[in-house]
Amino acid sequence: MTQDEIKSMVARAAIAHVPPGSVIGVGTGSTVNHFIDALFTERERIAGAVSSSEASSARLRNCGVRVLDATEVERLPLYVDGADEIDPLGHMIKGGGAALTREKIVADLADRFLCIADTSKVVDVLGRFPLPVEVIGMAAPRIARRFEKIGGRAVLRAGVVTDNGHPLLDVHGLEIIDPVALEAEVNQWPGVVTVGIFARHRATLCLLGSSDGIRTLQY
Repeated sequence: MTQDEIKSMVARAAIAHVPPGSVIGVGTGSTVNHFIDALFTERERIAGAVSSSEASSARLRNCGVRVLDATEVERLPLYVDGADEIDPLGHMIKGGGAALTREKIVADLADRFLCIADTSKVVDVLGRFPLPVEVIGMAAPRIARRFEKIGGRAVLRAGVVTDNGHPLLDVHGLEIIDPVALEAEVNQWPGVVTVGIFARHRATLCLLGSSDGIRTLQY
């Protein structure tokens, strides 16, 4: 199977975890795009969706799914999203699609986080994938220097701003032994909007796809 076929397989399997008649949270990225496409034939199953990006919102609407703003809901039973990396405890690095802040906002509304990914995303220790950090532009050089002090090399993601209008730093070379502590620390640095460590908002369930099928992990 190709990687795209594996992503499609996992995305279709995620539909079974969607509570009928509910409003759910929907993330951003290539695997999530397959999930949204799968909703096209199952759109009567849900009452609507809260999306983490303008791109996902547009795709949902094109599939006939009602899109609600995050301000219109108090809680969601489920949030479905992918990951750039996921460790054995369900901690993730996210933000490769530049939607990390809105992803955390929607994830915070949800009772459960369902991660859909292929097995290449599984790591023992986070950090092989560059860590995305959404920042206020004027603080970017200072934040880069702070990462340098802890062994990271922060590079501005050229030509990219988030849906919130902010630039992104991608931090290379980190070995994130304690995701909870590093997330808490970096989020306190002035000028950081969101760091792409999802430790507090870790996955509660993960569907991992490979050419051998789908493996279900619970955390």
